Amino acid sequence: MRQPKSVKALEELGRVRLSDNFFLRDFLYSEIAVINGFANIPDDPDLTIAAGKRLCESLLEPLQARFGRLSIRSAYRSSQVNAFGNLHKLNCGRNETNYASHIWDRRDAEGRMGATACIVVNSVIPYFERTGDWEAIAWWVHDNLPYSEMEFFPRYAAFNLQWREQPVRRIRSYIPPRMGLLTAPGQDNWAGRHKQSYAALLAELE
Repeated sequence: MRQPKSVKALEELGRVRLSDNFFLRDFLYSEIAVINGFANIPDDPDLTIAAGKRLCESLLEPLQARFGRLSIRSAYRSSQVNAFGNLHKLNCGRNETNYASHIWDRRDAEGRMGATACIVVNSVIPYFERTGDWEAIAWWVHDNLPYSEMEFFPRYAAFNLQWREQPVRRIRSYIPPRMGLLTAPGQDNWAGRHKQSYAALLAELE
């Protein structure tokens, strides 16, 4: 599939169904693009669709099935949009670190396909705002879904959720006071189950 060059072609791309509940259009909005007049459109629609389907089918659908509606905060970025965001310090890493992450239509340096969406689990907001406990949802995902990386942020416990070939399975946080690495391969807390860490969250949502 070629990069869309018309409204009709972009409409058709946006209508591509990535999974039961998600369409590609759900992931194309970007404040950086809107304010600065960029077209946040994939250069390689086929790779974008392939990576997006894996993200949605493997991670977003089962997460939404368990916890209810997800809100997409930020997802696909074109290389142009991401590079501009990095240059102007708009919370975007370098393009090379975002290939197979927010830049879905480029494989990373190892040739791996991947896709990231920054999401909010709406049902978790009241629990997080009362307790400050973001680790509950992190450990549930770690125990139940084939993610590659997660990064958590203070507003609504939003987090980057990445699917990627050959997943790393690493969790980081920018939420004080527990900032930095929560777990990664080789750490004592990485293996095994962590049900005690999310029991209270699940009980509240029952």
